[in-house]
Amino acid sequence: MARNKHPEQTVKLILDTASQLFFQKGYDRTTLQDIIDATKLSKGAIYHHFASKEAILIAVADRMGEYNTAVLAEVRDRKGLTGAEKLREMFRTAVRLSFQGGIVNMLPFLIENPKFLALQMESILNEAAPHYALPVLREGIADGSIRTDRPEELSEVLLILSDLWLHPILRPSTPEQVRARCTFFNQFTRQYGFELLDEDIIDAMVEFCRS
Repeated sequence: MARNKHPEQTVKLILDTASQLFFQKGYDRTTLQDIIDATKLSKGAIYHHFASKEAILIAVADRMGEYNTAVLAEVRDRKGLTGAEKLREMFRTAVRLSFQGGIVNMLPFLIENPKFLALQMESILNEAAPHYALPVLREGIADGSIRTDRPEELSEVLLILSDLWLHPILRPSTPEQVRARCTFFNQFTRQYGFELLDEDIIDAMVEFCRS
């Protein structure tokens, strides 16, 4: 069999195609044969790069995560905002990204996978908290918009609560429960000098829960 001289292009084709199919049909209704048919690759070519449809899903999620972190990095490095304003904009951006239609179609299947939840925790503790939330918290401490003497711990708690506890997909809830948790979250952060969830964000989470 001829050797694939451009494996990265094949992987990109598989992930691009699988993403589109997962977004359009949902993960559960997309078969490996659908991906084979759409890419026009052989089953052997698919399995050479991915052991299963689940492995493709994880790779798609990883790639979306890379895009999300690039967006958050732009907010972190933006000039002219206080630390609290940056943190609020970062959370608004994260909510918008997490409610994109395609991601929403995949999340119910991702959260059933223990590996995904483990990767989510690893990403929060090793990437998002130290590299995105923590620098912004330190900026806020320096400019007076944030009050805490434990920024490392606060960065982790904020992201764990927002990514795992607040999200209506990761923790299915009634609209009333979502609004109550958002209210508590703002009460919690107020002691540090800021609120992260404005009414637009809360309304979007509640509306998403209803739909």
